Amino acid sequence: MQDVDLFLSLAGIAGVFVGFGALISIRGGSTSDTYEVTYVGMVVWLGVQVVVASLAPVVISRFDVTGHALWMACSVIFLVLFWPGDEALKRVSTERRAVLAATPKKSRVTYELLAVPLWLPANIALVLILLGVLPGRELALYLAAVVLILLMDCLILLFLVNQVGRPATT
Repeated sequence: MQDVDLFLSLAGIAGVFVGFGALISIRGGSTSDTYEVTYVGMVVWLGVQVVVASLAPVVISRFDVTGHALWMACSVIFLVLFWPGDEALKRVSTERRAVLAATPKKSRVTYELLAVPLWLPANIALVLILLGVLPGRELALYLAAVVLILLMDCLILLFLVNQVGRPATT
């Protein structure tokens, strides 16, 4: 498979996000604020998704899976992590449910819409791969999806650092 180094580099960048999030979460045990725990968890989760999505083609290609079968398998893995995986995490994270409940729907929609230009094209690219619409461009589509989700992770980290979207406390 071509571009192994590129995928490994993306996995390394996402790994930094995971490590950074883990470091924040254990810094003296002082991260107990529900908002911080939620957003650090989201940064880590998206980082893990990018690590897995970046390593999947490298590992799967070692089993002599190539072409459309490779990119289709990787796209399925990525979509399962992104949708059902995220839904499962929402159900087990009491902090995330608390932040969602405390944030007015209008505010939540406004902040979530900021990420649409990142996650929507990423998902469209993955679906195009599954459908086999652009067979000569599947590597490019997959790479675009990985990079877009990594950029979404950056956006969430930026929100966390700047406290964007934090529910008002009274």
